[in-house]
Amino acid sequence: MMAQYLQIRAANPGALLFYRMGDFYEMFFDDAVAAAAALDIALTKRGQHLGQDIPMCGVPVHAAEGYLLTLIRKGFRVAIAEQLEDPAEAKKRGAKSVVARDVVRLVTPGTLTEESLLEARRHNFLAAWAEVRDAAALAWVDISTGEFRVADCPLVRLPPELARLAPRELLVADAREADLRPLAAEAQAALTPLARASFDSAGAERRLCDLYGTATLDAFGSFGRAELAAMGAIVDYLDLTQRGRLPLLRPPLRETAGSAMQIDAATRRSLELTQSLSGGREGSLVAAIDRTVTAAGARLLDRRIAAPSCDLGAIRARHAALRWLLEDNRLRADLRDRLRRAPDMDRALGRLALDRGGPRDLAAIRAGLTQAGQVATLLDGEVPPLLGEAATALTGHEAVLALLDAALVAEPPLLARDGGFVAAGHDSELDETRALRDEGRGVIARMQADYCAETGIAGLKIKHNNVLGYFIETTSAHAERMMALSDRFIHRQTTASQVRFTTVELSQLETRILNAAQHALAIEKRIFDGLRAAVLAEAAAIRQAAQALAQIDLAAAFAEIAAEAGWCEPQMDDSRAFAIAGGRHPVVEAALRRAGQPFVANDCALTEGGTPAVWLLTGPNMAGKSTFLRQNALIALLAQAGAFVPAERAHIGLVSQLFSRVGAADDLARGRSTFMVEMVETAAILNRADDRALVILDEIGRGTATWDGLSIAWAVLEHLHGVNRCRALFATHYHEMTALAAKLPGVENATVAVKEWEGEVIFLHEVRQGAADRSYGVQVARLAGLPPAVIDRARVVLEALEKGDREGGARKAAIVDDLPLFSRAAPPASAAVPKGPSPVEARLAALHPDELSPRAALQALYDLKALLEG
Repeated sequence: MMAQYLQIRAANPGALLFYRMGDFYEMFFDDAVAAAAALDIALTKRGQHLGQDIPMCGVPVHAAEGYLLTLIRKGFRVAIAEQLEDPAEAKKRGAKSVVARDVVRLVTPGTLTEESLLEARRHNFLAAWAEVRDAAALAWVDISTGEFRVADCPLVRLPPELARLAPRELLVADAREADLRPLAAEAQAALTPLARASFDSAGAERRLCDLYGTATLDAFGSFGRAELAAMGAIVDYLDLTQRGRLPLLRPPLRETAGSAMQIDAATRRSLELTQSLSGGREGSLVAAIDRTVTAAGARLLDRRIAAPSCDLGAIRARHAALRWLLEDNRLRADLRDRLRRAPDMDRALGRLALDRGGPRDLAAIRAGLTQAGQVATLLDGEVPPLLGEAATALTGHEAVLALLDAALVAEPPLLARDGGFVAAGHDSELDETRALRDEGRGVIARMQADYCAETGIAGLKIKHNNVLGYFIETTSAHAERMMALSDRFIHRQTTASQVRFTTVELSQLETRILNAAQHALAIEKRIFDGLRAAVLAEAAAIRQAAQALAQIDLAAAFAEIAAEAGWCEPQMDDSRAFAIAGGRHPVVEAALRRAGQPFVANDCALTEGGTPAVWLLTGPNMAGKSTFLRQNALIALLAQAGAFVPAERAHIGLVSQLFSRVGAADDLARGRSTFMVEMVETAAILNRADDRALVILDEIGRGTATWDGLSIAWAVLEHLHGVNRCRALFATHYHEMTALAAKLPGVENATVAVKEWEGEVIFLHEVRQGAADRSYGVQVARLAGLPPAVIDRARVVLEALEKGDREGGARKAAIVDDLPLFSRAAPPASAAVPKGPSPVEARLAALHPDELSPRAALQALYDLKALLEG
């Protein structure tokens, strides 16, 4: 057995080997040591190899999926070696023969299909990047749903594409492994290098043709050599990991450049589109707006938010569907009620295609198609084109639905091997076999009654023991009569008081009863295979129905949140307009609503011609500048994703690119300071933004010296205005920059209003025309809890600096001398809270002003001054 294990292990380097032994997957040697530590399970030993104990650990087969998930999340790959024959068959070759085993599957992060290993509401992409001469392409696939796409992707575009797709695994040519590992790590994708042969474009074309059973790929589109290489690498890797059993993939779809809004990785992070800055889904845009009721609808929402469309026709069609659903609350509620009962047909089909599915996957197809028919009925009549096309895809599945309805019980088990999923009456042979299995005693009793009538022996019994099996027994008194019927009753045994017989019918019945359970399972497995084949034959139509349900679900979900939160339909066109009235941040508004607080809405106008295309936003910290910047970016993104927007009115010209440089973070792993990260991201914006882009920038230049930062921010704003000529919101604390509004015709000042009241700062969160003259940083520091001594000292320094600024450079140079920074330091925090009254306070407490004469009062004042100075 260990020889077999070592042979299989050598054939699958780089992966932990789950070696099937009965009801356990066992691991040995270094695999056992690594797995025991990762899974927190006991490490034992078994036997010796080369004089050393063999480390060993194992996990139960029935619970293996949970352990697999843990290993995959910790970066392991797992090879599953199954028993390929029954142990009884192995024994026929000799008592010490080893059961045949081999790897049937390589489990990797990008090739998961099991429901327990996947997030239902997110895609699990496997991507491959290929280079062929001067061209490069990225292909990606979700084998659990069959999604298969490819796009041109030069190296400079790879990071933003990985950020958009968030693949679990990235395939690259082994020669580029070292170069691309940092990019994969940044995208949190496992990097898998493959040999150059996997990326051969000629071989890739053959593999793709074999996959789809075609002689050419012309029917799917025109693909370049790099695109073929990337897709072929994926198919080759799937063939390797699935051991020849390829998943059911949709025809590859080529994404064209410019079809979606371009959003880079930094912008996705700062806008928190699909995950918050803390790393979880909670707090992200998707979490705040997700009203979908199906897993497929949630995955479609993820795709729409990750890649908003730039196709004006498609955007308007989606808005028309929302408008129609928003007008009929009753219909929308009925649709969502039906959709809520629709299981995930895409992933059920994926498991069935890889022969990892069970009866519940068939039941999921049945339930999904049933709900599809009901949804189509609700959409019968005059509906918007988008919903009409979807409704058409939901019909025409009557044959496969009738088959599944007739064949399956209402609540089938998870696994086919458990049996009991075929409905009674579907197969007569199965019904008879089940009757033998479940009603064996009744069948035997009826046969016994027949034999009693035939022989006239009322005391005749049919019994069973482990030696003879089933037999007919009478007393010795009836032996002569039974012997006379020897052609019918075959003598088997005589005891002191009993005689035992059998019949051909009884022997056959015994065999059938003993084998009934196994035979029933075999019949059900045959029926399951037939149902699976029937479903897979209709896979393309079922996938279209699943896609249509997802589209309807997302449209209804967008309509639901529009009704719930008061969102409006944006006016979309091909201009450079960006006019928002009463705009709100969807995530912040939702959080405030839960807390019972209102959100202060604000307008924004970045329309070329009528208003400037760049707003220079000043104002205090904590006033809401970053929220205002982000909310306008999210409004543009939501509009092009096909949703209504959180505003009273919105007129938006198509945004080709969305850039956001908000917040501060370093990248120590790559040796980048906070300021360096800021400059790299700003450089990417200035080098790539076109005149249809929307750019939001916050606090450019704050990570360096004041005058360096101001000069950089000044030059960046001039470049956005004069070279990029894009729509932009530029927030800054450099109040000197407000002078640019008078010099640049496309720049306008705006500020976030505050009010001072009795030394307190009240944030109004209102964006108004004009410029701020203060940042109120000291007041915000006090709100943050800085010690009072620090706050008081900061006020003194601030007043001196502001005075020096007003009086000019010479005065500023002397500020340090004027401030008592070194002659008399601020008292430490511990001294700021004395344990008892000071002498001055004690003397003051003892004075009674009403009893003092003017001369006595004057003398008391002199005494107090002396105490203070002494």
